[in-house]
Amino acid sequence: MKSNNLKRKKTTNKDKQIENLNNTIEALRKQKFFQMYNSLWKMILVYLLKGLASGLGWVIGATILVSILTYMLSQIEFIPILGDIVSRVIEEIEKFDR
Repeated sequence: MKSNNLKRKKTTNKDKQIENLNNTIEALRKQKFFQMYNSLWKMILVYLLKGLASGLGWVIGATILVSILTYMLSQIEFIPILGDIVSRVIEEIEKFDR
């Protein structure tokens, strides 16, 4: 008798787990993240915007880094050993801007 009740409880417990799993899957399907991948055009648009934002970030970051580096190099121009090298680098950067 006890073993029969245990089997029913296990079956009922498994049924509840399966039902909870189904409810969770349905809730996930309703999320915008998964709805986006249902359409090829939406996916292309999202990846295009993602790529544009990434590229813009790289350009802005590189610009800031080069300007900081140029400023730092211009400050150490007075050191005799590095002075000539830094002067050449600054001249090349200025030529590139023209």
